[in-house]
Amino acid sequence: MGRDAPGGSRAMNSGMAVIGAMARACAHEMVDVLAAALHDELGVTAVELLLADYQLVTLLPVLDPAGPAAPLTGGPAAGCFTQQEPVADGTDLYVPVSIRGDRHGVLRATLPDAGALARHSATLAEVATVLAHMLPAADRATDRYDRVRRTRRLTLAAEMQWALLPGRSCRTATLDFAGQLEPAYAVRGDGFDWSDDHDRFTVTVTNGMGTGMEAATLTTVAITALRNARRAGLSLVDQASLADQALYSQFRGELHLSTLLLQLDPHTGQVTFIDAGSPVVLLLRAGDLDVVELAPQPPLGAQDGTEYTAQHVWLTPGDRLIVVSDGVTELRGGDGNRYAERALQRALRRTRAMAPLDAVRTVVGDLLTHHGTSPLDDDAVVTCLDWYGPRPPIAPEADVRALS
Repeated sequence: MGRDAPGGSRAMNSGMAVIGAMARACAHEMVDVLAAALHDELGVTAVELLLADYQLVTLLPVLDPAGPAAPLTGGPAAGCFTQQEPVADGTDLYVPVSIRGDRHGVLRATLPDAGALARHSATLAEVATVLAHMLPAADRATDRYDRVRRTRRLTLAAEMQWALLPGRSCRTATLDFAGQLEPAYAVRGDGFDWSDDHDRFTVTVTNGMGTGMEAATLTTVAITALRNARRAGLSLVDQASLADQALYSQFRGELHLSTLLLQLDPHTGQVTFIDAGSPVVLLLRAGDLDVVELAPQPPLGAQDGTEYTAQHVWLTPGDRLIVVSDGVTELRGGDGNRYAERALQRALRRTRAMAPLDAVRTVVGDLLTHHGTSPLDDDAVVTCLDWYGPRPPIAPEADVRALS
C-alpha cells in the first residue's frame, strides 16, 4: 500500500491509489469509495463532501444528507469555499473542490493528528481537484449529487434553465467570469451561457419574455441556436442572425428574446458586443462605474431578417464588466425605490476586491435584501467578467471607446 513507500513517493502512490479508486467506482458510489480509499491510504478517520446549493447560500453534505449544512456566511467550510484555499480547523482539513474556477464545494477530511494533517494536506488538495473533474461526468450518470444541491424542488422551467448552464464560473490566466440566476429554484426565462476558447471568451445573457415554461422554452431554443452557430465557427454577427432566424421561424415574432452577445479577445482586451434589446452593461474601471453605451438593436426573433451590427470596446487590465438583466435594474424595494438607482452602484463598488463569483453572490444577496421577503416578480441575472491583461497594443486612450 502507499504507506510503505518512502517520503514523497509514498504520498504520490497514496494519492494515485485514491484517484484510481474513484475512477473505477460507479458514479453514485464515487464519494463513498473516496472516503474508504482515504481511510485505507492516508488514515483519514472521517470524510464529507459539501456541495454548494443552487442559491449559493449553503454547503450541503453528500455522505450524511441528514447532517448539518455549512452556511456560506462563516466558518471553516465557508472560508475554504470563498478563499479557494485549504483551511485547517483542529484536525479537520477543508479543501476546495473546484475545476477551472467553477466551485462545486468543499471536501472535509478528519486526520488522526496535526502531523498527519501536515503530511497529507497536499495530497488531499490534489484529490479534491481530481474529484472536481469527475463530478460533472458523474452528474450525467446519477442524480445523487444534484439532489443534494437542492434545498427544495426546482420548478420545471428552472430545471431547464440550470441544465443549459456550462457552469457558474470560469477562471483562466487572463480572465475570471461568474454569473448567478435568481430566483434560483424558480427562474423562468433569464439566463446566461459562456464558452472559453484560445482566442475568444464568449458570453450570452438572455432576458426572457413570458412566464414559466413559455419563457424557458424560448431561452432554450435561443441558446441552442447560438451554440450551434458558435460551434460551427461563425462570427458573433452570424450567431445572432442564426438565432434570430430560428426564433422567428418558431414563434413568428409573438415571442422574442432580449439578448446580449459578448466576445472578449483575451489577448488584446477587445470586446465585441451585439446589443439585441439587451440587459445593461456596466464597466468598473479603477473607482469609476459607467454604463457601456451600446446602440440598441431588435431582440432576437422580433422580426424577420434582422441584420445585426457588432460594436467594439477596449478593456484595460483590471477592468470589470458587469451585465445585469432588467430584473435587477427595475426591481423596487418595499420603500418603492429602484435597486439600480443607488444600491446597485454601492454593491458593485463594495464588491470590487472580491472574485467575480463572490461578487455576484453578494450583489444578488443585497438585491434580495433590498426587495424584502416576498418572492421576486421577475428573474434576475448578474454576471461579472474580470480581464487581467495584457494591455491592448492599439488602444492608447484610457476611456472606453465604442467603435461602429
